[in-house]
Amino acid sequence: MELEKLIAGRRALYPKQMSGDEVPTEVIDKMLELANWAPTHRNTEPWRFNVYSGAAKNRLLDQCKNCYVVETPAEKFKTIKLDKIEERKHQVSHIVAICMQRSDIIPEFEEIAATAMAVQNIWLYLASTRKYGGYWSTSAYALGEEFSAFLHLPEGEKCLGLFYIGTIALDTVLPEGKRGEWRKKVRFEK
Repeated sequence: MELEKLIAGRRALYPKQMSGDEVPTEVIDKMLELANWAPTHRNTEPWRFNVYSGAAKNRLLDQCKNCYVVETPAEKFKTIKLDKIEERKHQVSHIVAICMQRSDIIPEFEEIAATAMAVQNIWLYLASTRKYGGYWSTSAYALGEEFSAFLHLPEGEKCLGLFYIGTIALDTVLPEGKRGEWRKKVRFEK
């Protein structure tokens, strides 16, 4: 079954594995449309996506660098991290700020789960193209208050990370997936 292969074959595509070629608008639109079909308890539809490309993408990455400099303790600070963020300007096509709007009618973990399922829909759609992919990054600076202020998030909305989207570079070989035996993670009760 094609769906089984798609699920088992989905991989993270890191920015260094992206060619820098633009992902067409139609692909971005379809990906977001399919994200909207994620399961949602009580129809809260908590997922929110801020999509950045072109000059806006570069401003977002500059903000990432600023937040990293301001929020990273000296003992953990690495200049190479700033270089990697700068390189993303030429590697990735789009960046999506993955956000969640709280409704207060269901527990927060259910809204986080729904948002994660929307992102899984994005990931699966990109994998189905066999040409595009993405990576969900949850760097501490992207989860902070200063970054949220940059995103102009409304009351009750918070950022859950950044999703980097790009065209798979020609020399990229995505690894085969590895998972432990599923039966060791399941208990059947009778």
